[in-house]
Amino acid sequence: MEMNKYIDHTLLKPNAVEDDIIRICDEAKKYEFASVCVNPCNVAIVKKALADTTVKTCSVIGFPFGTQVSAIKLAEAEQAIADGAEEIDMVINIGKLLEGNTEFVTKEIKTIADACHKKNALLKVIVETCYLEEKNIADVCACVENANADFIKTSTGYGSRGASTDDIKLFKKYLKKDTKIKASGGIRTKADAEMYIELGCSRIGTSNGVGIIEG
Repeated sequence: MEMNKYIDHTLLKPNAVEDDIIRICDEAKKYEFASVCVNPCNVAIVKKALADTTVKTCSVIGFPFGTQVSAIKLAEAEQAIADGAEEIDMVINIGKLLEGNTEFVTKEIKTIADACHKKNALLKVIVETCYLEEKNIADVCACVENANADFIKTSTGYGSRGASTDDIKLFKKYLKKDTKIKASGGIRTKADAEMYIELGCSRIGTSNGVGIIEG
């Protein structure tokens, strides 16, 4: 298992400065991680730092609460892609999902998925499982797949908890297509990462990628 290829090396703290961003890019190049995931304001820095490498540039959108209006999320995604993002991790409107407004959720995801795919970028959809019951997870799996997003992702890391193995099992139960799964939030050890990969995750979001690889 090439665990490094599963890792989205992540730095989303609001107090991150440019030196911090460059440092995680250097780490990602050394360990050949899948991507470096940062806030939109840092995308251009990452894209430049990762030039001539296989490491992808990833940006979060609608982060961390997903409460921006859809037009703002779309603009944010389009700007991140213009700045060099090849992967977008967007947060859904969790309140709309909990209200049962799956039409809104699907439409918003599809709008951003279409913008991403137009520019050959991937879309990962953060559903913040800590707030969801099984029925909500069933609903959001359908939303993600009906919108043609590439991944479903557990968590922002800013909710009441991060990923759980039950989350992944429920995703596997309700996903009907070949949508990939990203686990994130609270994954700090090699054993954690191995467990999620063995459960079927294609990506691991973590700020501790170096510690995981070095064991």
